[in-house]
Amino acid sequence: MVMPKTLRLVLLSLRDLLVSAGPVLLLVCGLLVLAYWWLDPQPPTKVTLATGPADSAYANFGHRYAQALGANGIEVIQKSTDGSLDNLALLRSGEADVAFVRGGSADPQADEEAGLLSLGALFYEPLWIFVRKDALKRVLRKGEEPGALAQIKGLRLNVDKPGSGVPEIVDQLLRANQLDPSAMTLSHLEPAPAVEALLGGMLDAVVLASAPQSRLVQQLLRSTDVTLMDMQQAEAYVRRFAYLSAVTLPRGVVDLAADLPPHDVTLLATTTSLLSREKTHPALRQLFAQSAQTIHSAGGWFNRARDFPNTRTSELPVSPEGDRAINGTPPFWQRYLPFWASNLFERMWLVIGGLLVLMLPLSRVVPPLYQFRVRSRVFRWYARLRDIEQRADDAAEPGAPLLAELDTLEEHVNKVTVPLSYANELYELRGHIHAVRLRLRARTTPGT
Repeated sequence: MVMPKTLRLVLLSLRDLLVSAGPVLLLVCGLLVLAYWWLDPQPPTKVTLATGPADSAYANFGHRYAQALGANGIEVIQKSTDGSLDNLALLRSGEADVAFVRGGSADPQADEEAGLLSLGALFYEPLWIFVRKDALKRVLRKGEEPGALAQIKGLRLNVDKPGSGVPEIVDQLLRANQLDPSAMTLSHLEPAPAVEALLGGMLDAVVLASAPQSRLVQQLLRSTDVTLMDMQQAEAYVRRFAYLSAVTLPRGVVDLAADLPPHDVTLLATTTSLLSREKTHPALRQLFAQSAQTIHSAGGWFNRARDFPNTRTSELPVSPEGDRAINGTPPFWQRYLPFWASNLFERMWLVIGGLLVLMLPLSRVVPPLYQFRVRSRVFRWYARLRDIEQRADDAAEPGAPLLAELDTLEEHVNKVTVPLSYANELYELRGHIHAVRLRLRARTTPGT
């Protein structure tokens, strides 16, 4: 099938344009590939999140983060631990990319130097001190109300497992009350068996550090055998320990119908943050920080709606991704593009903008190259035409062979195709060929 002449001209013009712009396009594509390799805009498809013990609030929140990131094609590998100190150790060693860490667990200076960043404070994590009512009666003097930590010095107290961070906090609080932890009856059971032992009478008191969503906390709040200690000296502790806050468990918040608790209870609380390694991909940090906005922004027992996440109570520097997600406005393109495209644009827009600026002067080279390529298709035949013309001036040169060469040259020129805007140059070449032919015929006689 013969290609229509018009289509052939169009394709030929496109080919000339592509060849002319080719060097510029290759340079731009090469720079884009280099920038993509250098910036590494697309995150890995797997990320490790250090959570906490089974049935803990950390574990429950870990499942919610896994669902949120799974919607964007990221698999969250949840690593169960004993608590905050274990989580910090995993972050420092690089075995976890992101982790829940309770306030007071980190060493701000050392961890900042180690490259740990905060993605924002997520929620209050109260220190729940549950005491058996019969045990309290044994240690309280007549008419004395419970409310001071020093009142439990003679009780069998469980302070959670080493690695959870709770024993270290309790140790500081006891020493602030001039109590020597080594002289007390302390145990280090995990939360679940500790609660079972408390309800069975084998322990007198337990300290739990957990969000109110914890199943164990809910169970103890509804128990009739134990009571939650009201920390009446909470403000004094807050002045001494910067990582602590005083929070109030409002009357009736556990169960309005049963009026639980029957009065406001003051508790000490740490603030749990989501920490990340500086080497964790920025796009993953962004996804976690944005997911935190949805997971932790609702009101709770100790905070109003949108009190969390926040950057006010973070012990470590807040990453740019966390600060933008919490305090800034998401870029408009995130509302319209899928995650991979939005992330690619966000990481590469400076490079793309720079290349556009670079292409402005480079693009000026393309028209002269295109013009040269098209005109060379015509001009290259002038060398043969000049050779024939010079030989025609030589009287000793036979004219007939020169006319044959000229006819052959004209056949080749007639096959040349150029865009219409350059057709005048092609017709000028044909006119020059005709002029040389007239000269040759004028000097050629029959039989020559």
